Amino acid sequence: MKRIALLGATGSIGRQALEIIESHEELELVAAASGSQPIDGLAPLTQVGGDLTELLERAEPDVVLNAVVGFAGLPATIWALERGVDLALANKESLVAAGDLATAAQQRGGGRLLPVDSEHSAAYQCLEGRNAETVHSLVLTASGGPFRGRTRDELAGVTPDEALSHPTWNMGPKITVDSATLANKGLELIEAHFLFDLDYNQIEVVIHPTSTVHALVRFRDGAALAHLGYPDMRVPISFALTYPDRAATPVPPLDFSDGLALEFEPPDLETFPLLALARQAGEQGGTYPCAYNAANEVGVAAFLDGRLPFLAIAETVEETLAAVDGAAAHDLDELYEADGEARRLAERTAAAA
Repeated sequence: MKRIALLGATGSIGRQALEIIESHEELELVAAASGSQPIDGLAPLTQVGGDLTELLERAEPDVVLNAVVGFAGLPATIWALERGVDLALANKESLVAAGDLATAAQQRGGGRLLPVDSEHSAAYQCLEGRNAETVHSLVLTASGGPFRGRTRDELAGVTPDEALSHPTWNMGPKITVDSATLANKGLELIEAHFLFDLDYNQIEVVIHPTSTVHALVRFRDGAALAHLGYPDMRVPISFALTYPDRAATPVPPLDFSDGLALEFEPPDLETFPLLALARQAGEQGGTYPCAYNAANEVGVAAFLDGRLPFLAIAETVEETLAAVDGAAAHDLDELYEADGEARRLAERTAAAA
């Protein structure tokens, strides 16, 4: 029996995780948390808001599924990694912002980190058991979001409702807007660097509109392995929670006999600059990825509130990155300071837009 603590229980990932847990007798939900919505009775231990690590201490889980949105998921990520508790990570922002600190915490604690993002779960499966010397590069796929093919001029007046109309995935508001700006793929680029210990020049992003291929790994002999499946988050959630058993899910296998076209194209970095800015922040290192994440969270929130135009999200991130010093954080206190300073700069930039 695996004891599961579910953080972010009322979000898209959380709701689908509950479906997976309820369908497998070997999984037991011992604790659940939400940001603001009541969840009384969902699990033996529940919590709304507050310090999630206190809940985890009481729950003593075997697996922490961290589906909290944004930087707020960081303490739970570090808690699990330091204690050697398996971490099913859907909160990419905590690894982006604190990649070096999280890596050090995992080395101290020895816990297993199982990515829940569909692309990183796919890459994990393609890379599992491979000698690092044999790996040439990783290819992450992006659907392109609802605005694929549009020019900057055509994006000037788009609304939050338009940005939230994703063509292939059903996700929460923040990640859906990130998909529309390609910031989500930028965050995943940085996350992949830390997850798989790959240089940034070994990680490529391509647009793949149908979201059938979730990731590809190229090897030094010229071969490439790909992970394919319908765009359904229950697959990577189940993989992480039942690992290494790979339990059954209600998601059907691909029907290749029905005709399957696989199309790929390069991302439009001029129209969607947040992807290039993420690569820049990752290559600069230090707390630049933290600042990227913080400024993007501020920009997305302002856009969803109607206070910031869509294109100004990227402008807010770019100006914030230019203003911060990006010095490395030696501990969580220094990281929180860097995050707070980036948010203050981003708020001023957004207010002036």
